[in-house]
Amino acid sequence: MSTPTIALAPLDRTAMRVRVEAALYEFLGDKAESAATAGLPADVVDAVRSFLLAGGKRIRPLFCVLGWYAGGGGELPDSVVRVAAAVELFHAAVLIHDDIIDDSATRRDRPTVHRAVAEGARGDRPAAARFGTHAALLIGDFGLVWSQELLHTAGLSAAQTAAAAPILDAMRTEVNYGQYLDLLTTGRPTLDLDRALEIIRYKTAAYTVERPLQLGAALAGAGPEVARALSSYGRPLGEAFQLQDDLLGVYGDPAQTGKSNSDDLREGKHTVLLALALRHASPEQRAQLDALVGNAGLDPCGAELCREILSATARPTVERMIRERWLLVQRTLAHAPFPPAAVSGLRSIADAVIARTS
Repeated sequence: MSTPTIALAPLDRTAMRVRVEAALYEFLGDKAESAATAGLPADVVDAVRSFLLAGGKRIRPLFCVLGWYAGGGGELPDSVVRVAAAVELFHAAVLIHDDIIDDSATRRDRPTVHRAVAEGARGDRPAAARFGTHAALLIGDFGLVWSQELLHTAGLSAAQTAAAAPILDAMRTEVNYGQYLDLLTTGRPTLDLDRALEIIRYKTAAYTVERPLQLGAALAGAGPEVARALSSYGRPLGEAFQLQDDLLGVYGDPAQTGKSNSDDLREGKHTVLLALALRHASPEQRAQLDALVGNAGLDPCGAELCREILSATARPTVERMIRERWLLVQRTLAHAPFPPAAVSGLRSIADAVIARTS
């Protein structure tokens, strides 16, 4: 069964989402059928499907599609939709593993996969939490494997496959290095702004914006000039995305973001926000941050004190950095070799990234 044929203009995010989710639903439906036929547990597909279809912005598939248009692609074929869906499936796997690393309790206002599996096993297993972690590791691995399968069964031409491969390889490597750098520095925040920006570039900027854009453009047969312009657009926007995410991780409303606004503080994430705060804090403020940030017992009062210090020492600078990157994006789009409709779509999504509250 093919995904529904819906006319997709670059600005039609709803139609894009419908097609990507239809591709994911079809693929996972096939996986469920094959597992049932082989007598394998249904839990794995159910967990991946539940996680994927519980929400999410589908921002990476959107950038993949916009890259297709920026590269001069015409009407969006099912093969490119399936590639965009594979990127989202890869993202889901990364998030499942990320939630284990961070021991996060919620994602998209629902229990994380390892917590949900553990809760389901409680009463049946004496070490339910350990089982949940181990099962979620494997569930995330299934997502990685199936993402690759969805890509190589997408129906790409040999030329498209060859063009996409190095971009996908780079994306996968970059995000894993970003995760590792994040792990190395969590609980050990410092004044090192360069390291905080390096984590952003590897963990988020390339993987969220630049590589999906380049992937879509490569599938359209675009040349190096388009790829360079997409990097000039994607890198600052990806950095702005993560800087905004860091603000939401501290100041966001959990009812809108679907996750705690204290976890980053409790875990001691080495963010740009915190590096700047440590640089500009008074001795008293520095002592308070040292005592509170990275403290597993951080309570709401302590978290609120951290927010007050961060607001006084770092938040305005981070907001200025976001604005500066947005201006870089606008300058790139003013001269980019993209079709007008693609420029319109890229400008719209950049504005949405900057203004987002979840």
